[in-house]
Amino acid sequence: MEIIGYIASVLIGVALGLIGGGGSILTVPVLVYLFGIDPVLATAYSLFVVGATSLVGAFPKYRQGLVSLKTALIFGTPAIVAVYATRAFLVPLIPKEVFSIGNFAVTKSLLVMLLFGVLMVFASISMIREKNKPNGNGNGEQKFNYPMILLEGAVVGVLTGLVGAGGGFLIIPALVLFSKLPMKMAVGTSLLIIAAKSLVGFLGDLSHYQIDLKLLLIVTSLAIGGIFAGNMLHHKVPGEKLKKAFGWFVLVMGIYIIIKELFFPGGGSH
Repeated sequence: MEIIGYIASVLIGVALGLIGGGGSILTVPVLVYLFGIDPVLATAYSLFVVGATSLVGAFPKYRQGLVSLKTALIFGTPAIVAVYATRAFLVPLIPKEVFSIGNFAVTKSLLVMLLFGVLMVFASISMIREKNKPNGNGNGEQKFNYPMILLEGAVVGVLTGLVGAGGGFLIIPALVLFSKLPMKMAVGTSLLIIAAKSLVGFLGDLSHYQIDLKLLLIVTSLAIGGIFAGNMLHHKVPGEKLKKAFGWFVLVMGIYIIIKELFFPGGGSH
């Protein structure tokens, strides 16, 4: 299982390099089902893996002039504050058993995985239904819808904090709609935002968990290797078709997680 886990770690990076957003959504299922890590701890590991790979992915985009630092700062600030607060204070407050209905107990781990499964379903729908977004040429004056940017940033931060996913599928449309960024610029900027908020969120975990640094660094290194492979393949594979196919895969995975956690709990994930 661990060998499959290492191969899947490379695929996380490949997906991130190929389609920009969404690749990071595989990280938690890989850690939980292939490495047998507790779901709550897996969300912490995921923040580091996603943050480091996104940071590496953001560098070439920045060099190509596809990162808006001003937008990253405006959108990223509420997201960073929200994700740190969620990891440092909110997640530790959630009791091990949240509530029970008859003999069915909803544990903290189960709640995290169900939330994650639901998020995967929503992410997949946004990938499958991807229509041509307003592309903008970037020559016009950039306008910011500040209230919506701050609100969306905070919401994305809390979600990232709870489930350990980057939330690129939420950030990219928000940057296009509320910051009037061209699509390519939104993808590059979102990588920087994801990197900052994920790594800061991970810092909020350090005092709460014992981290297996060796495993974390191996998985991260493999994912970073994958992002380079993904970037190279990016020019050879039609992005939209790929995104749609990946969307269907994420949808199946999301439904699988929901069914497995509700009806067949255990099996290495708790």
